[in-house]
Amino acid sequence: LFVDEIHRFNRAQQDGFLPVMEDGTVVLVGATTENPSFELNAALLSRARVLVFRSLGEDSIAKLLARAEDAEGRALPLDDEARAMLVRMSDGDGRASLTLAEEVWRAAKSGEVFGPEGLQRIIQRRAPIYDKGQDGHYNLISALHKSVRGSDPDAALYYLARMFDAGEDPLYLGRRLVRMAVEDIGLADPQALVIANAAKDAYDYLGSPEGELAFAEAAVYLATAPKSNAVYTAFKAATQAAKEYGSLLPPKHILNAPTKLMKEEDYGAGYRYDHDEPDAFSGQDYFPEKMGRRTFYDPPERGFERDIRKRLDYWAKLRGERER
Repeated sequence: LFVDEIHRFNRAQQDGFLPVMEDGTVVLVGATTENPSFELNAALLSRARVLVFRSLGEDSIAKLLARAEDAEGRALPLDDEARAMLVRMSDGDGRASLTLAEEVWRAAKSGEVFGPEGLQRIIQRRAPIYDKGQDGHYNLISALHKSVRGSDPDAALYYLARMFDAGEDPLYLGRRLVRMAVEDIGLADPQALVIANAAKDAYDYLGSPEGELAFAEAAVYLATAPKSNAVYTAFKAATQAAKEYGSLLPPKHILNAPTKLMKEEDYGAGYRYDHDEPDAFSGQDYFPEKMGRRTFYDPPERGFERDIRKRLDYWAKLRGERER
């Protein structure tokens, strides 16, 4: 039993295949253009073998076009550069390559040979393979993010351009650039977040296509900025500690005491106002007593965090001296 676009069956309908698959009444062959991990029941997948059909490579497309020429008994009226361009425009889709070839043959006059510009004139641009809510969308945003993280501005520009070219929501791209700034650059270059936010605002002001250049500028800035995930990892560790230790009361010396009763309970007692201390640093412990002092933020020796590292080391030295 062959079922095309099997992902269109809902969960209950997919479950209906299970009994007849198990007793051998049918051998089910399903086809889908979606990711089966997301669209098919786990029970159905566990009883099936998944075969992935990948896009054709350029060599395979070229062979397919050669077979079409043999079948037609005539060569495509394209020079070498235009032929290579047609292969790329097929985007790994064999059926699309044959459709494009038919358009070329239909447009050509006797003895006419097209170059790249002529090919562009006769073939309407094929929409790129891109599904905003599925694999194409997530594959490209992953590639963009990792290119920025990997400090490759050229790859970042390429994937950004592909997403714009495919009609991606600019607001989504703006949000992701901001996320890259705070996750992968952080305080190694505090200006990265400012640039990413400014790019979003510039796009809101200019719109397309002019505003796309603001995103391109931000992507290059982020890709070439010093990288640090120190704040990102520190916040994850702090979040884990918050969940682990529950609702511990902060130490009393940093609690406000607006009432007489709270003062009698020693709220605020012993607090030292840092601006009145040498170097504007008291060195007091601000963690709950049952938790003890923790270190979450450990900045690397990169970018602006090099200065932060020196400051933290200096304060740690002062704290140690004042605790003795």
